[in-house]
Amino acid sequence: MDQHVQDGGRREVFKQALWGAGALMALGAGQARAGGAKEAGVDGIGTLLPAGATSLADLCRRLRATPRRRDFKKVPMILQDAADWDQQALHELLTYAGAHKQVWDHTDLKGPWLNLMRNSLNVQVFSFKHPDFLCVSATHGTAHWALYDAWVWDKYLSHLAPELATNTWIKAGAALHADPHAIEAADGVYAPADNSIPALQARGVVFIACHNGIWELSGALLAKGINPDGLGHEQLAAELTNHLIPDVVLSPGVVGTLPELQQAGFQYVR
Repeated sequence: MDQHVQDGGRREVFKQALWGAGALMALGAGQARAGGAKEAGVDGIGTLLPAGATSLADLCRRLRATPRRRDFKKVPMILQDAADWDQQALHELLTYAGAHKQVWDHTDLKGPWLNLMRNSLNVQVFSFKHPDFLCVSATHGTAHWALYDAWVWDKYLSHLAPELATNTWIKAGAALHADPHAIEAADGVYAPADNSIPALQARGVVFIACHNGIWELSGALLAKGINPDGLGHEQLAAELTNHLIPDVVLSPGVVGTLPELQQAGFQYVR
């Protein structure tokens, strides 16, 4: 047999072994996380990374270890104290060592935003061979609604928009647990079969939440009289903040955070 073919075969076997080992290690870390992630039906950020994604795997480990404050009693309109947002997690994103990173400006809940990020991931990882590619969603507008848990949807959003009864964007399908080696599978995790937030988070995608969006949604709920507990604006905004889904990074405001990400080398996409 041709020596080049033999060497190529050995490299492919080694690559697949690394991928499998990395996926198993990350999955174990995800399963060890707190119950909040289990309640959301996800294994956690970075539990399905490609071989060679050493920088991205390191980032995902640090993000999983970074605490998120979700015990607010009230929050102000403008955040001035870094303790009121996920400053440490945001710092990890801004100092990410990987060379290839992209931030999407997402505002439309019903748009193709999850599909576009999945396509971008596939091209960067499988076509251009950038396993450490970091994809970030700067989420605001109605797209931000997808970052709230089922409790918020039941209590508030289903009354504000009755046509949206549940948060289908955080419901992972069977594709999330499909064979990670089946890259071309039409029903696999890399295909449109599972355009979900958990599937993207498992591949290392980070979703940034917007405090300004939280404040404005609180105001809209108050204006519509959707306030069963009679909360004030600061209290209602705090309650929404406390019910962001796991692994989300809370920013003081997405449109003001985007320039920080661009200065840190993220390619901006709208």
